Amino acid sequence: MASLDRIPGIRSLVAPTRRRLRDIAVWRAYWPLIAIVSIFLIAALLGIFERAPKQIAAFATLLVFAGIIIAVLRGMRRYQRPDEAEAVQALDAQSELRPLQSLADRPARPEVEGVALWRAHEERLTDAARRLTIPKFKDVWKRVDPLFMRMALPAALVLLAVANGPQLYNRLASALTPDYGSLMGAEKVRIEAWITPPEYSGRAPIFLKSDQVEARVPAGSTMTLRVQAPSTPKLSTVTRTDRETVKFEATPDGAYEANTVVSADSEISVLWWGERRAWTILTTPDAPPTATFAAVPSMGENDRTEFTWAVTDDFGVAALELQISPVDDAARQDFEVIEMGALNPKEASDEVNIDLTRNRWADARVEVRLRATDGAGQVGFSEPHVFVLPEKLLLQPLAKAIQDIRVTILREDDPYTDASLASDALEQGAIFASATTRIDRAPAGIKQASLMLDAVTYEAPRYFKDILIYVGLRSTQRTLEAASTGAEAKQVEPMLWGLALRAEYGTSADALAALQAARKALEEALRDGASEEEIKRLMEAFKDAAQRYVAAKMAEAMAKGLDAPADNRDSAQGSGPSMGGQDFSDMLDALEDLTETGAADQARQLLADITNMLENLEFQQGGSGSGEGFPGMPGEPGESDDDVPQEEREMTETMRELSELLQEQRELNDETLAEQRGERGDPQNGQGELQGQQGQDGGAQGGEPNGQTGEGGTSGPDTRTLAERQQALADIVEELARRQGEAGGGEEGEGEGGVGLNEDLLEAIERAQRRAGRALGDGNAQSALRNQEQATRQLRDLAEGLAEKLDELQAARLGEQGRDAEQAGADPFGNSTNGGVDDSNSVDIPDQVERQRARDILDELRRRFGDTPDEDEREYLERLLDRF
Repeated sequence: MASLDRIPGIRSLVAPTRRRLRDIAVWRAYWPLIAIVSIFLIAALLGIFERAPKQIAAFATLLVFAGIIIAVLRGMRRYQRPDEAEAVQALDAQSELRPLQSLADRPARPEVEGVALWRAHEERLTDAARRLTIPKFKDVWKRVDPLFMRMALPAALVLLAVANGPQLYNRLASALTPDYGSLMGAEKVRIEAWITPPEYSGRAPIFLKSDQVEARVPAGSTMTLRVQAPSTPKLSTVTRTDRETVKFEATPDGAYEANTVVSADSEISVLWWGERRAWTILTTPDAPPTATFAAVPSMGENDRTEFTWAVTDDFGVAALELQISPVDDAARQDFEVIEMGALNPKEASDEVNIDLTRNRWADARVEVRLRATDGAGQVGFSEPHVFVLPEKLLLQPLAKAIQDIRVTILREDDPYTDASLASDALEQGAIFASATTRIDRAPAGIKQASLMLDAVTYEAPRYFKDILIYVGLRSTQRTLEAASTGAEAKQVEPMLWGLALRAEYGTSADALAALQAARKALEEALRDGASEEEIKRLMEAFKDAAQRYVAAKMAEAMAKGLDAPADNRDSAQGSGPSMGGQDFSDMLDALEDLTETGAADQARQLLADITNMLENLEFQQGGSGSGEGFPGMPGEPGESDDDVPQEEREMTETMRELSELLQEQRELNDETLAEQRGERGDPQNGQGELQGQQGQDGGAQGGEPNGQTGEGGTSGPDTRTLAERQQALADIVEELARRQGEAGGGEEGEGEGGVGLNEDLLEAIERAQRRAGRALGDGNAQSALRNQEQATRQLRDLAEGLAEKLDELQAARLGEQGRDAEQAGADPFGNSTNGGVDDSNSVDIPDQVERQRARDILDELRRRFGDTPDEDEREYLERLLDRF
């Protein structure tokens, strides 16, 4: 319509008119769609879908979506886009001249006479066209939208959107994404979820409650989800950097289960026709452990390395190692690792006294540092410390030579040279001699060690008193010559170490090596939580090795002139004190009880103490030759009774009586406990019962154990009951208090006898024993045990007090020299040589009653673990049993 362009502004009228016609066409075609969507949104903003039951809301949403689809299809079919001609027609409707359409006309017969008239006609139409405006279409809108829905619905939506404010998004989301699973049986879905922290954290599993949506756990925890649903659900895990969706695995019982490791903050949800459950799992970061030397390594007694370490970690240090590397060889990068044991606490420290003299870098400048590892495998190092590693003190020339050979082999890490083709191994009739020349391919250190062995074993009859050492060295030399790798060559180290100890210490070295090996195996089993059967087997091996070592040391001592064998009695004497085999046996029994009851830390400490005592065990020629206890270990060698003042002799005699009384009271306690538990045998056997015997001078001379009389003879079995025996012990204490009171002469009220015994404490002991005796007579074993334990503690306190006074007397008499001799005269088991009763070892050894109670508790835990049907309780009891 080219003529329209001649009229300015007509195009600006046609385009808006066409748009209005389009709006009318859209409304006519899509008003059902607009109405459905608007009503749906209004209902959503009013919260109808939130308050409606899930099934109804989901079904209504589906109906709305279906209606929308139908309305869209219907609108697409009905909609007709208006063209320009319709817009022109709507504009012309404002004038009877129809100016826009008329301007498009042309004269039917163009004539000269009619040109002026036609131009006048066009000017009139043009003026009429210029007066046209954009039509409002009010009548049309009134017909197609009589209720003004085109304005009411948007206004209602705007008002509701403003009114909802922050709830706008949630309400729209709940309406647009309802729980469609409710239509598929979502009410049958059951979800259980729990989180198992890493084992190293020591935390119990966390069971997530139905209303719990957030939890904080250590990094590396495992989340387990168990779902009962009509079909397979999915597990969605979303982190900051990753999104993962996996299907659950079916279980034999018809459920579905999935696991996911939570290593970072995660959003975890269960999907089954929508989201069934969701959790926000936050992780606690695990920092690497820290290790420090609280006291730097230094050389201690017996060539041992002493230092104090301290470690800390968020959840506990799993392992601690001591790394040793040489500092003089800059090119060497390797290091030795000494395991300090497996730990658990978040913060720990300990003083260490270890023997590093067997290390290959002994007597060399080394750099040591601690390496702590937590349960997650993270590692922390301490600051390095440089010092000279102590070397085994060897005085015998042969032992030192063997040690030099051993160190030369261990410090050689260069490889063997490649072997060339041995022709003699392929030729028929040839002698295969190449195998005997492997030493030619060995590195310099191995060759040097072979030459040293050859030199040491030169003219054996002149230099070897022990033929076994010579045979061992020659065997070692042959092994080196036959070795083809460094690892094979270094396998001779145990033999060389044993030969060096044998050359230095004699035959007890083998027993010591066996003792140390048994100790190490038992320590590792206790540290690693081995089975009860394994620990019991290793405990028996350690006891056997300890007994063999004591026997070997005794045999050596007897070979050097010791003429009195050890006695198995547990005695505490003043002039000739000793710790007999009974003390040693009691310590081994206590160690066995600690291992059985799961007290691993105490057992390991007691194990170390026992081993240290045995390693320091020395037998000397005794002065009295009485044969009591381990001979040759008097407090003052060479000192006779005539040299000791009367007061000290009386105190020593009283200490002996208290020791025997304490021993008998302990035995009676054990038998009372056994009778309470129904484990006591024939009460008439008389085993271990007191054979008290009154002295002829009006004083009780103390009972002799194991049925012996005061004159050294033996008596028959003790047929007394436990109550009678307990009352007999009380009679002895009463007599002892009477004698001490008569001999004391102290001021009234002081309550002390002539040898320093506290009369009030003696009376308290007697009362406790009397009460125990009456309780035994009435059959009340529990009350008897309580009073017996009280009497035992008070007897021990009484003996310790008397021992301290005896120490003071001896110190005052002997002076500084006497105190030095007193310290040097301590017996191999760390007991005071003054005859005092020492129950204060480095480990607080539980008595028989306490150990039995621990075993009872452990047995009860095992019984409940086997009987309870509750799975949660079984898991709890299992954790207790694993811990103890």
